[in-house]
Amino acid sequence: MEAILQRASIREFTAEPVEDKKIESILKAGMAAPTAGNQRPWEFYVVTAPTALERLGSATKYSGPAGKAPLCIVPCFKNKGMRHGDYVVQDMSACIENMLIEATHLGLGSLWMGIAPKEGRMEIIRNILTIPGHLSPFALVAIGYAAEKPADERVFEQDRIHYVRANYQTHCAYAEPNALWNS
Repeated sequence: MEAILQRASIREFTAEPVEDKKIESILKAGMAAPTAGNQRPWEFYVVTAPTALERLGSATKYSGPAGKAPLCIVPCFKNKGMRHGDYVVQDMSACIENMLIEATHLGLGSLWMGIAPKEGRMEIIRNILTIPGHLSPFALVAIGYAAEKPADERVFEQDRIHYVRANYQTHCAYAEPNALWNS
């Protein structure tokens, strides 16, 4: 729980490289994420080459931190052959969240920068890394040792929680569950 609560978006990194063992642990955490029908749509580009990091950092107006980090992982998704293709966004998001939490657990800072579904952004990243056509870049995940102390943004907002308790009684129209499920 502590890593979840400590996770923060870090945009400034030291030049210290991320150890291979930590990179592997972050990738294992990502691959441990749940997916629709266990389809596991991901492949990963692990970028540490300074020139490639610099190019990723200037790819979009939002990707600058990728050029400041010693490591950027680019999770990609298979764009064909997925049994549950409509759920790839959830699959990839769960994967990246696991990666961010593991990075925090390992004493690293990280930042998730969205690429998909913006076709223009996806094409730029595809060209920078020569990603083959059967894969689509989903995001940039900049990772490194934090050069900044994040603000404490932990927020628990009780007023956003709505309980449906055991004494639930409906006062609205009801549709048969299978009719809704199959639509």
